[in-house]
Amino acid sequence: MTDPHNHRLLNDMIAWRHALHAHPETGFEERQTAAFVAEKLRGFGIADVTEGVGGTGVVATLRSGTGNRAVALRADMDALRITERSGLPHQSRNPGVMHACGHDGHSAMLLGAARLLADEGGFDGTVRLIFQPAEEWGRGAIAMLDDGLLERFPFDEIYGLHNMPGIAAGRFETTAGPAMSAEDNFEIVIKGVGGHASRPQAGREAMVAACATVLALQTIVSRRLSPTDIAVVSVTEIVTDGTRNVLPGEARILGDARSFRAEVSAAIEAEMRQIAAGIAAAHGCAVEISYSREFVPLINDPIATAAAVQAAETVFGAGNVSGDCAPITASEDFARFLERVPGCFGFIGNGAESLPLHNAGYDFNDAILTNGAHWLATIARQRLPLA
Repeated sequence: MTDPHNHRLLNDMIAWRHALHAHPETGFEERQTAAFVAEKLRGFGIADVTEGVGGTGVVATLRSGTGNRAVALRADMDALRITERSGLPHQSRNPGVMHACGHDGHSAMLLGAARLLADEGGFDGTVRLIFQPAEEWGRGAIAMLDDGLLERFPFDEIYGLHNMPGIAAGRFETTAGPAMSAEDNFEIVIKGVGGHASRPQAGREAMVAACATVLALQTIVSRRLSPTDIAVVSVTEIVTDGTRNVLPGEARILGDARSFRAEVSAAIEAEMRQIAAGIAAAHGCAVEISYSREFVPLINDPIATAAAVQAAETVFGAGNVSGDCAPITASEDFARFLERVPGCFGFIGNGAESLPLHNAGYDFNDAILTNGAHWLATIARQRLPLA
């Protein structure tokens, strides 16, 4: 028999999720989203709700019993600059902005967990409910920490999750130790002398040097790093000042690099600088290189991971849980919290047939909302047990 309480909660979470999906906002612009979240939290009877943490973040606090430990549960709120092409009734109404990563679902699940905990309790201590801005930019967690998150709302552990297309709905996966990679961003600007397309000998065009650089960058992982190290170097854009009959005098190469160890990140940067400088010189061009580290590796705490798996087995069933999944080379801002306190980040299946994240036709699977909300509530209760 279907639990009517769960059925009502699911219907409400679907409504919240669709409302958030229809009104997406990008990083540090989540004002309507934050107001929506804060209103719902107060509607659950949670009086301690603080807005504007780290810009547009929201933190709510639930206390029960006399326990002196605190556990944080986190969801992200921001959307992406993508034009949605799902054709769904709740499709984005903000042109050029879309919840293509499921943060609308993550926020709805944390709201569901907040209501479960507010209505039913079942824990002894403090639960912090963190709704984070600007995860996609890799800057929201730092903004909240810089705004005194740990000093104003201290907690001992933190937990979060992300939906994962390709994993069957009803499954939960995580792993202790390195789980998600760092992300470095780079920009290589090659400067030569542009000119007429009919007279390449008259200038020092940047395009050929740029193309040679793109190809040579692929040798960093295949020939400069140890085969036992996981790394990815991806060029995602080439932008020039040329046109159909004009050889460009400048070419910008943009992309990112993924790795799990600081030594590997440093090696990628060093090799990239050497390659770009050598190729530019060979083509009579100058080069400027910018290299930044936006996301740090996400390292799950072993004790917290064991607790996350235990909670998942309670909710999903032991046969639907893996505590030893392979690390992935996607990146996640949650890693910044794990640099400061122990915790665990897990993946909840969005369905084997789900479109990929960051796809213009993607949509979060409403069927997984209940399990996600119950996992968040369960981990809080198990880590803050009643006496």
